[in-house]
Amino acid sequence: MKAGRGKGKRGGSGMAGLGKHKWIWMVKYDPLHYGGKGFTSHHYPKPLVSITLSELDALYPSLQKKGYVEAGELPVIDLKKAGVDKLLGSGELTLKAKVIVSKVTEKALNKLSASGSTVVTDG
Repeated sequence: MKAGRGKGKRGGSGMAGLGKHKWIWMVKYDPLHYGGKGFTSHHYPKPLVSITLSELDALYPSLQKKGYVEAGELPVIDLKKAGVDKLLGSGELTLKAKVIVSKVTEKALNKLSASGSTVVTDG
C-alpha cells in the first residue's frame, strides 16, 4: 500500500492546513483561531496620584522648598502643580492653609473645613 502513508490522505495532522485547504472548517468551528475579535485600547489611563493629609503635613517643608507653597497670611499649597491629583482624608493637617487640588474626598474636605483650612477643586 503506497497511498495514505503517514498523514497523507486526510490533509495533514493536527492544525495543518487551517490557512489553506481546511479554511472552511476553521471558519465554522474555530473562528477565534487567529486571535480575538473587537478593539484593543493601547492607551492606558494615567494612574491617579493621591496623597493623604498626614503625608501632606509631613511633606509641607519639602513642598515649600520646591516652590509649591505661596507664603502669606494663609499659605496656599498648590498640589496640582506638584503633580498630585487627589487629596485623601487619612491623618490630620496641623496648619491652616488653602489647598488647590483636582479632587478631594469628602472626609478630607470635612477635616480641613473643621480646622479652618479651605480647599479649591475643579473636579
